[in-house]
Amino acid sequence: MSRGTAGAEEQTGVARSLAHRVPDLGALELLLAVARLGSLGAAARELGITQPAASSRVRSMERQLGVALVDRSPRGSRLTDAGALVTDWARRIVEAAEAFDAGAQALRDRRDSRLRVAASMTIAEYLLPGWLLALRAQRPDTAVSLHAGNSTVVAERLLSGEADLGFVEGLTVPPGLDSVVIAHDQLIVVAAPVHPWARRRRPLAAAELALTPLILREKGSGTRQVLDTALGGLARPLIELSSTTAVKAAAVGGAGPAVLSELAVGDELALRRLVRVPVEGVSLARDLRAVWPTGHRPTGPARDLLSLTRG
Repeated sequence: MSRGTAGAEEQTGVARSLAHRVPDLGALELLLAVARLGSLGAAARELGITQPAASSRVRSMERQLGVALVDRSPRGSRLTDAGALVTDWARRIVEAAEAFDAGAQALRDRRDSRLRVAASMTIAEYLLPGWLLALRAQRPDTAVSLHAGNSTVVAERLLSGEADLGFVEGLTVPPGLDSVVIAHDQLIVVAAPVHPWARRRRPLAAAELALTPLILREKGSGTRQVLDTALGGLARPLIELSSTTAVKAAAVGGAGPAVLSELAVGDELALRRLVRVPVEGVSLARDLRAVWPTGHRPTGPARDLLSLTRG
């Protein structure tokens, strides 16, 4: 056994021994209350426990320490000499615990005062605004910042500690992240009404879609990853753009066909600014996921936002 391993085990042994030899905080608080109030019954009432439970806790503490702490009589309860000494030690321990608790609360307050979110474009533009409005109703004092980028950028910000919670649209979860599916989405082919595909009578074949230059998101985006995987490869992009809004605007302007989330084109389809082009022989469904660094389950505002997305 190495010296480091032996040292670690020795420290663990000491910690376990202390846990068995030193009374817990509840017992020490009871002893301080008895010293202050001069009555076991009054101390029990202050701490919200029954007098028999308080008596049992004192006896257990006396057995643990091996000394008598409290003399009980019809006139009340009085600390023994040993009890008075233990009470002084207990006061220091409880004060240290209160300082620890105050520090931990300060850390929680700092954590809860802000939330940094990173999300891929479709989620950032079409889903997150509603979720963040609902979060604001729950946590009006939490300042939220949102960074929109592709799935690769989202992963980088989470792993570098620049974001507390992320959302991605790709087929796979980036390495180093845990995830949960929060919604489902469908990619669809769209074109301006003047484009020949808008007047097709038969669905578009997957092979033809794969061979056609399209208006596409940049490499690293979840939309492009899903499309590329589903079709087994893509033709060279007609135009490559870095946001869903830009791709949609180019398609509406007649630059060419595009593949976009159903979430992004509802208004354009309703107003006939874009036309949906049916496709056969391929599924373009995808999962939308919340992601966070492996082993670090979201807490505080991030946990609350995650709950809202799944509601």
